[in-house]
Amino acid sequence: MSEVTEALKARTMQFALDVCGLIKQLPTEEPGPTVKRQLAKSSTSVAFNYRAACRSRSHAEYTARIAIVAEESDETLGWLEFASAAKLLPTASLTDRVREAKELCAIFSASYATARSKERGAMPKTVASR
Repeated sequence: MSEVTEALKARTMQFALDVCGLIKQLPTEEPGPTVKRQLAKSSTSVAFNYRAACRSRSHAEYTARIAIVAEESDETLGWLEFASAAKLLPTASLTDRVREAKELCAIFSASYATARSKERGAMPKTVASR
């Protein structure tokens, strides 16, 4: 595997660990338990579906897996933004996680767009050419 792949594996795993550490601070009354459960599921899904994507047996399988990673990173971002808006956690503890979720979402959304374009036999359009 490439260095970039290994770095992203480590980065997504660290993200999942960081989010799981953060959820321990959520309140025990609703919506705390719901947010805990959803954040735990979506953040760990980013890490483990990326690992699965890296072991894909075909380009179609890779494309499907990387789409899940992009979706789960966006879902994690959404739950982190919800926790912030609902004031369930101090803003300072969310800032780095939100930034990382946005970066991962951008990375995997771009990866998905590239994978889809390769399936169709064309290169993805740039933002300027749309």
